[in-house]
Amino acid sequence: MDLTFFLFASFGVVVFGISKGGFPGPIAMLAVPVMSFVMSPIKAAAILLPLLIVMDLIAIYIYWNKWKLKILKIIIPASIIGIIIGSFTFQYTSENQIRILVGTISILFVVISFMQKSNFLLKPTKIKGSFWSATAGYTSFLIHAGGPPINFYLLPLKLDKLSYLGTMTLAFCVINLVKLIPYYSLDLLIVSNIKISFILLPLAIISVFFGYIIQKKIPEKLFYNIIYIVLLISGFKLIFDGII
Repeated sequence: MDLTFFLFASFGVVVFGISKGGFPGPIAMLAVPVMSFVMSPIKAAAILLPLLIVMDLIAIYIYWNKWKLKILKIIIPASIIGIIIGSFTFQYTSENQIRILVGTISILFVVISFMQKSNFLLKPTKIKGSFWSATAGYTSFLIHAGGPPINFYLLPLKLDKLSYLGTMTLAFCVINLVKLIPYYSLDLLIVSNIKISFILLPLAIISVFFGYIIQKKIPEKLFYNIIYIVLLISGFKLIFDGII
């Protein structure tokens, strides 16, 4: 790795790690687009996956037993279906199409959250939970961007901060572990990518704990407000990147 490659790759790992540690907002969505300045989005996703699993395991330790199993029983099966769909449509889908899709979902969620007084569109149900979880599995498979779709289901549930973080952590740990199978079958987990992942491993570990320290200092109301703000900004950023 030259210096430029290392810096961009390190940025992607750090923002993902901070997010896994519990810092609010889908800042991790910036990882693959930023890393794409020096490598293909597919290579960036492949390098990140082993690191994401390490981060997930650390985060599970931090938020042990804070998850809601009733919610996970809806999220995990549906997200696996999304991963399967993503693996079979992988060769026909461009990264820009996914960026635009995820960006649009992010913006719509924020707009509906503030405009829908009756909360009908956002009222959480099992059907909506399954749909958004499948969408999250699909977008997570392609560019590790499952956060915005899953928030369409999770945020309206109004969980307390730790329950939200614990549920997200365990859900995406399972999602990322399942993704190993299609990533391997598509020859994305090649030795050269794994070597880069190993070099970046210390950054991944440190950034998770850094994210955990930050989230402890953020009040719950501010925590969710930051999520909405970053969702909106990230949505416009992803659509812009997808179009350009």
